[in-house]
Amino acid sequence: MFRNVFSFIICVIVVLFFSLFSIEEGHKGIILRFDKVLRDTDNNPLIYNPGLHIKIPFIETIKILDSRIQTMDNQADRFVTMEKKDLIIDSYVKWRISDLSRYYLATGGGDIAQAEVLIKRKFYDRLRSELGRLNVQGIVTDSRNQLMTDVCVSLNNGTSGEEIPAFHSKEIKRFNFFLKDSDISTKEQYRVSDVINPNSMAALGIEIVDVRIKQINLPTEVSDAIYQRMRAERDAVARRHRSQGREEAEKLRATADYEVTRTLAEAKRQSLIIRGEADAETAKLYATAFNEDPSFYALVRTLRAYENSFKKNNNDLMVLSAETDFLRFMKSPKGLSNINN
Repeated sequence: MFRNVFSFIICVIVVLFFSLFSIEEGHKGIILRFDKVLRDTDNNPLIYNPGLHIKIPFIETIKILDSRIQTMDNQADRFVTMEKKDLIIDSYVKWRISDLSRYYLATGGGDIAQAEVLIKRKFYDRLRSELGRLNVQGIVTDSRNQLMTDVCVSLNNGTSGEEIPAFHSKEIKRFNFFLKDSDISTKEQYRVSDVINPNSMAALGIEIVDVRIKQINLPTEVSDAIYQRMRAERDAVARRHRSQGREEAEKLRATADYEVTRTLAEAKRQSLIIRGEADAETAKLYATAFNEDPSFYALVRTLRAYENSFKKNNNDLMVLSAETDFLRFMKSPKGLSNINN
């Protein structure tokens, strides 16, 4: 009896273990019954929010998907603008799951890597198309915000003329294997709805929240050419400024030289005038003094001549006649008496 009760308790615990499941915050779940998404009477997939839930054990399986916003960093890639110029653009995409059942089928069981492959393919095509309509100036200025908005809207709503994205082939084959041909309504529920554009990300159960460009660079060869051209332009400007500076320097130097020459000439003229006036005044004074006492004037001039001629360090040799008048005051005091007389 005790053994039967114990076995029953074990069976209940096992059943509860495989029947109960919990979903963490930020995640949602869908129930798969024989690999088909379980739906309600309105043909909408049953979505399980965070919390504790019950499922049929061994028949139904739970697929928990991350419903938070995901960030996909893209590798820098080369794009061509309207001007046929190459740009290296680094960007990122923020996305989240909008339809769990579509996302589950499109990504082969909710594989995030597969989802990012699909997003990246659509994003690059859309971004390349939008960049082809803008020039470089429009991309790096205010038009970039509008560009990101257009890319985001076109990814979510889709555009005409694009190829319909293929679902994961392995998942579709496995899904069709468990469906009967008569179950037309069930097959239709996995088809892309006429309301949703088959070219949009909504057809994959994905919503693009935001698209941003992190960095815009020029290719290395283009950057080198632009830098060389900029350097040549700056060198030309520098040469022009240097030549203008040399021209101004020559003008200033010529003006300064002219002012110096004119000032020196004027000063020399004034000095010559003053010197001439001084010489004239000196001559006038000499003439006046000579007229008043010619003998004393002759004595002073002779003594000054003696002083200049017989200096201590003067090594000059003078050969003079003893009878010369220059030495008359050195022969005898009579010369002085003649002066006094």
